[in-house]
Amino acid sequence: MMEIENTQECFVMLWRKLERTRRLFQMQCRRFCIRRVLKSWFGLAANDHMIWEVCSLCDQEGYSELPLPSLYPRKHRELLRAIVAVRLGISFYKQVNLKALDKAYSIAFPNSTPINVNKKGR
Repeated sequence: MMEIENTQECFVMLWRKLERTRRLFQMQCRRFCIRRVLKSWFGLAANDHMIWEVCSLCDQEGYSELPLPSLYPRKHRELLRAIVAVRLGISFYKQVNLKALDKAYSIAFPNSTPINVNKKGR
């Protein structure tokens, strides 16, 4: 069972695990979608209720193909945010550490453009 925490170290691990899972599914000719990712990571704990909660929080469909995490990080950012919120039972909107999540992306994918979703315009 995976240990999920609301820390930067855990987010780095989740970003890297997401990319490893994508590569594994690609080699196995399996669809890289939310439902399969959750089943792969959490086994029997990823029941229909958990999958529905994660999908509704991140506003994505369970069987929809996910793009590459390194090229299109926004959908994956929301997915990881929803997974952390559901597993820890915390608020998706207020309690997930978004600064740590965005910084972890830059660590996991050092050659990609950093995510700056919450950057305020001046």
